[in-house]
Amino acid sequence: MWYFEKELQQPWWMGRVEMEDRRRMSYRHVHDQAEEELQNLEWYHDNLTRHAAEALLLSNGSDGSYLLRKSNGRTTLFSLSVRAKDSVKHFHVEYTGNSYKFGFNEFSDLKELIMHFANQPLIGSETGTLIVLKHPYPKKVEEPSIYESVRVHTAMQTGRTEIDLIPSAPSLGTKEGYLTKQGKIVKNWKTRWFTLHRNELKYYKDQTSTEPIRALDLTECSAVQFDYSQEKVNCFCLVFPMRTYYLYAKTGVEADEWIKILQWKLSQIRKKRQRDTTLRP
Repeated sequence: MWYFEKELQQPWWMGRVEMEDRRRMSYRHVHDQAEEELQNLEWYHDNLTRHAAEALLLSNGSDGSYLLRKSNGRTTLFSLSVRAKDSVKHFHVEYTGNSYKFGFNEFSDLKELIMHFANQPLIGSETGTLIVLKHPYPKKVEEPSIYESVRVHTAMQTGRTEIDLIPSAPSLGTKEGYLTKQGKIVKNWKTRWFTLHRNELKYYKDQTSTEPIRALDLTECSAVQFDYSQEKVNCFCLVFPMRTYYLYAKTGVEADEWIKILQWKLSQIRKKRQRDTTLRP
């Protein structure tokens, strides 16, 4: 009898597996509930990716345009993508099963959340940039049903196969905000407005300026890292062949965000170079 009971005892790890399965099922159920509600929302874009959201809002949105979409994180999270002046910012909206959480507020249902957006909330992040949520971007926009007729059709290459057909598009990865920069000749520090778009980092005298002081080509940058040589808190540097740029942010979180996205940009540039080298005959 003792042996029989031992055989029936469940291994310790089986209990954890079952708990994880139940947790996943619970998340899925909560997500399905939210999905069903959100499908009727005109500015919920369902499976729109982060890249597509940035491309859409930057090309056709205006300052304060926004949309809601699925998040790449947990199934109970959604992403609110918002067009700022020269970038798109992303914020989490969480559905708990009983309420929606956004920013500092919690809303009892979707109707209450929509009422909040209808009153054009003002939000800000670590950058200190404030954005008013003005215009929800609809998922359905009418366009004329006009098609071009093909008049010329020929091949520019021969002997290629589907292996040579590689989809390619640069990531947008936008960001903007104030950073304090060290001067090149006179080593004083001045606060400038920075914008990051594709592989270009520009800085302006301030947020209202239309012409940049300089545009830095990140394809020429070899490294981005925290810096401790300038005795400045939250300082980091960008290493270029002819100069190293020293910058610092107001907070450690903001400095970390800039470093992460800039390092990610450099990694994408390196990957593209490797692909191009591999494909080169």
